[in-house]
Amino acid sequence: MVIDPAIDSSRLPRHIALIMDGNGRWAQQQGKPRLFGHKAGVDSVRAIVEASREIGIEVLTLYAFSSENWNRPEQEVSGLMTILKTYLSAELSRLLKNGIQLRCMGDLDRLPESARTALTKAIEATSQNDSLVLNLALSYGGRDEIARAARILAARCQKGELEPAGITPELISDNLYTAGLPDPDLMIRTGGEARLSNFLPWQLTYTEIFFSDIMWPDFRRQQFLQAICDFQARERRYGKTSAQVAAE
Repeated sequence: MVIDPAIDSSRLPRHIALIMDGNGRWAQQQGKPRLFGHKAGVDSVRAIVEASREIGIEVLTLYAFSSENWNRPEQEVSGLMTILKTYLSAELSRLLKNGIQLRCMGDLDRLPESARTALTKAIEATSQNDSLVLNLALSYGGRDEIARAARILAARCQKGELEPAGITPELISDNLYTAGLPDPDLMIRTGGEARLSNFLPWQLTYTEIFFSDIMWPDFRRQQFLQAICDFQARERRYGKTSAQVAAE
């Protein structure tokens, strides 16, 4: 395992979530169509996935396509789906070689059949890998995810399998897409915006957040490690005082 000298390997975030923002604006600043930026962003995905595996991150969740992104121009949506399919096909051998397990969360029924087929193939082929979980949020909306969990639990109540009083935060977590994964310790958003954009609202409750002005196509290993260094300089108290944390 390769550890960068600036990173404390004993205090790594287990799970990093990433909003990959700025592709379209990056392209427009260069007088290029927005899809040019999305294609360039694939190189950043590859770099960050590789860096995560090398330093020992357990889970990397990438906000690849939101439920709101379906409202973008049809040509851009179609192009994004093509980029997704191409990425999955091109990267499968790399995922297998590096022991990376691919997972996905979101309303996948809305994806074109060709993209779903490529996604299913990659998920099944990498299901036994254990060096890094690469979790793609596709056609994903955080409020939709919570509503989905509520429907599952409501159905169990209707069947008499569960009492409403028995619904706990832990039970809700167990019925989210991220069930079985640790909540993100660090969430990074690139592109200069400072909002969550309906991304993991339940899971990010105690997550450290790092906003970067750098557009996603320019966000690479160095910037990623800087965000982790910033995370490691923070004190995580979870409602306790600094004195209590120091005494633990």
